[in-house]
This record gives sequence, C-alpha cells and structure tokens, in this order.
Amino acid sequence: MCLFCIGLAGCVKERPAEETGAAREEIAQEERQEPAEAAQPSPRALASLKLTDQGRRLIEAGKSDNAIQVLEQAISLNPNNGQNYYYLSEAWLLKGFAAEARPFNRLAESHLAGDKEWEKLVTRQAERILTLEEKIKKSR
Repeated sequence: MCLFCIGLAGCVKERPAEETGAAREEIAQEERQEPAEAAQPSPRALASLKLTDQGRRLIEAGKSDNAIQVLEQAISLNPNNGQNYYYLSEAWLLKGFAAEARPFNRLAESHLAGDKEWEKLVTRQAERILTLEEKIKKSR
C-alpha cells in the first residue's frame, strides 16, 4: 500500500506559475498595458481608409461609377469599415439605384451600430432609399 501512495505522490502536479501571486500580478500588469501594435492600424486598414476618402470625394464630385470601383476596393481591404458601405450606398443612390443601395445601407447600419452620428446618417440614408424606391414604383 505504501508503494501505491508513493506512486500517487509522483502524479501530483505542481501549481502552474500562472496561479502564484507574483505571476498573477505580472499577467495582470501585461493585460493592462496596450501593445503599441494594437494602437496602429494595419497597412491594409490604412490603405482602405485612403480609398474610403477618395470614394467620398468622388461622390461629392458626382462621379458615382468611379466611386463604386474605389469603394469596392476599400471593402476588399477592410470589410469591417462600415463607412465604406455607407459611401457605397451613397454612390448607388447618386446613380438612382435604390435596390443596389439598400443592402449596403444595411451593412453600414450593422457595422456602424453604436456610433450615434453615423447611426443618424445611416437612418437618413435609409429614408432616402425608401423615398427613391417609392418614386421608382410610381413611375412604372
């Protein structure tokens, strides 16, 4: 029986370093510090932002076809930027295509949720899409 007890004692694992007080405090300090890399957007995200701005300016200039191409590139680089979807919807609205604008408006809505200013813009855009849809129905 004593051999059995000695065998079991060899199976007991030591406490991992993470569970000791000093190690826990060190981990907590690391978690509180933000890594420098996290603060900087990735090169893809930066390129997407530049394209987003270019697309916005093209819309302001009335160049919807060019804006659509640029904004599609921006989305391919960073599909999580809701502004790209908003401006892509704007470009389709500028062309008078409500059916094409609607899904991008919905994507903008989901990606920009929580940002009050963008939520207002997206809501107004949805209203303009609805107005255009009604106008198109009446003209048929």
